[in-house]
Amino acid sequence: MNARWLVHEFRAQPFRLDPLLFGLLMLLMGAGLFVLYSASGANMNMVGRQAIRLGIGIVLMVVASQIPPTWYRRWAPWIFLAGVSMLVAALFLGVGRGASRWLDLGFFRFQPSELMKIGVPLMLASWLHKKPLPPGFSNSLVCLGLIILPALLIAAQPDLGTSLLVTSGGAMVLFLSGIRWRWMLLGLSLTLAAAPLMWHVLHDYQRNRVLTFLNPESDPLGQGWNIIQSKIAVGTGGLNGRGWLDGSQSRLEFLPEPHTDFILAVLSEEFGFIGVAILMLLYALILLRGAYLASQARDLFGRMLGASLVFLFFVYLLVNAGMVSGVMPVVGVPLPLVSYGGTSAATLLAGFGIIMSLYSRRKMMKD
Repeated sequence: MNARWLVHEFRAQPFRLDPLLFGLLMLLMGAGLFVLYSASGANMNMVGRQAIRLGIGIVLMVVASQIPPTWYRRWAPWIFLAGVSMLVAALFLGVGRGASRWLDLGFFRFQPSELMKIGVPLMLASWLHKKPLPPGFSNSLVCLGLIILPALLIAAQPDLGTSLLVTSGGAMVLFLSGIRWRWMLLGLSLTLAAAPLMWHVLHDYQRNRVLTFLNPESDPLGQGWNIIQSKIAVGTGGLNGRGWLDGSQSRLEFLPEPHTDFILAVLSEEFGFIGVAILMLLYALILLRGAYLASQARDLFGRMLGASLVFLFFVYLLVNAGMVSGVMPVVGVPLPLVSYGGTSAATLLAGFGIIMSLYSRRKMMKD
């Protein structure tokens, strides 16, 4: 791919957004800002800041949708190496409250782990797309190494939630490559066998989160407070909810972090089962449209990468909903494109931009 062909790619069809997926994403973000206004205590400054962050994410999505898939494939190793290098730098130079997750560039703070949510599946799809499939033992080991290295670096920050998200994205690529079931079962068995050792490696607060998940009533005013108040908010919403701006759990500050990790509990209390059902329907439509676009990609690289990025969005939703409802431990994963925060939103929107790029060039891919 030379520079002349790259310029031709941009000029041939300068606007490659999928209208349906773009519209669904805009609708979701609009609903998120609506709920955020209530969750933040009617704080328009917070809503304005979130709107700006989402705007930056939309710009990233548009830019990502214009880049040819061949560019992603050929630059995948360099993107992966840059991400790993920044993760190593974050361990020594990173800043943050209780964790070294951010690199401070003076005028801008960047979280390298967010890049790896795209970098890991991108690298694996690039590595496997011309290899014999299902991958052999040696290629499977290489892929496992490409997943485990950044996952361990992220877990050391410490950021177990993001580490699990990065691992899930890479594992999805391996699954789609047709890896043999016996190797998958072997990996699962080894993971379960190593669970006791992993338990002792966890930080104290991480072990407390697991213990609290198993029995939140053991410390209702301490470690169990978050889960208990979240379940109260979800339960009191009933069918129709208490009404917008009338949720007592968030307004009276019983619910922790109502604008970030537990914003779904705010929506549940104020709009009830019907409101949550409508939101989940919107998520389902986004997932179905994204999965369709990914399935229409021209080659195996595009299908594996696109499906992995859609799966990442699904894992965000699954973990946050499970955390809020008390069926999963609290790991600090936001509700995608609804919770307050810009880094995860930018990553997810950039991922959807890549999916749109893969779909729009399904009939004109070149090596």
